[in-house]
Amino acid sequence: MDIRHLQYFMETARQGSFTKAAEKLHVSQPTISKMIKGIEEELGTELIDRSGKRIELTDAGRMILAQAENIVRSFEHLSSDLDDLLNLKKGTLRIGLPPMAGAGYFPEALGLFHERHPGIALELVEDGAKKMEADIAAGTLNIGVVLLPTKRDDYHSIPISEEPVHLLVPSSHRLAGRQEASLAELAGEPFILFGQEFALRGRIRSACIQAGFEPAIVCESSQWDLIGKLVAAGLGISLLPESICRQVVSDKARAIRLVRPSIPWALAMIWRKDKYLSPAERAWLQFAESYFKGGRG
Repeated sequence: MDIRHLQYFMETARQGSFTKAAEKLHVSQPTISKMIKGIEEELGTELIDRSGKRIELTDAGRMILAQAENIVRSFEHLSSDLDDLLNLKKGTLRIGLPPMAGAGYFPEALGLFHERHPGIALELVEDGAKKMEADIAAGTLNIGVVLLPTKRDDYHSIPISEEPVHLLVPSSHRLAGRQEASLAELAGEPFILFGQEFALRGRIRSACIQAGFEPAIVCESSQWDLIGKLVAAGLGISLLPESICRQVVSDKARAIRLVRPSIPWALAMIWRKDKYLSPAERAWLQFAESYFKGGRG
């Protein structure tokens, strides 16, 4: 039994006639009779009393009719909702965005995407890139922005940006007047860094150790703008991507180019090659690939 069988049965009950139901449904009268007979055989009971001029429902037929109306109505709603989903009239787009990536690269992109698909709800998962990649690997998140290189090679990716990490110091700092500084010169300085769930923190710590010292971390935060204000207040120094430094520099904080070594900050949007993606997710990735390659969607 399928939904079409129920629809034929319902129309026959409404019309009180196989012939009228067939005319209404634009099928032959034997087709209607055969389908309803098939339902009766499957259920093991008669649904229609055929003894009179006008067919009548049996007790079982009336019970089935009530249930069939609910089932068909639910199916019609399901079909309508599915059509809306496939045509991007509704749905949810869930994206993982580290704070620095979200602030610098995504507001305009998400705004343009929403203009094109206003029925799609946007759900932003804000966390560090390290946690983001772990969630994508575990399958609890489908799409997210991470720091390259990734730990696995089973991802598709869209490059977002690549830029160097700069040194941010208070204006009163001994290095504030310099154009560049080496990492080794920062030994013994108080560092303000992101928490351990952020991949950039791990990159900075590894680079410091290779330069011969363990960074003295005096404060951690998940907010890049707060880190900038803490540096400006003289609490310590920090290492932040160039684009973020441009947003937090002031008369109280200076950004200096970091050399020997430079620390790259390469962002990409990734998703697992073997993961099912919803229509909204596929539409977003198609849009994002064009947008971040310079086509602006």
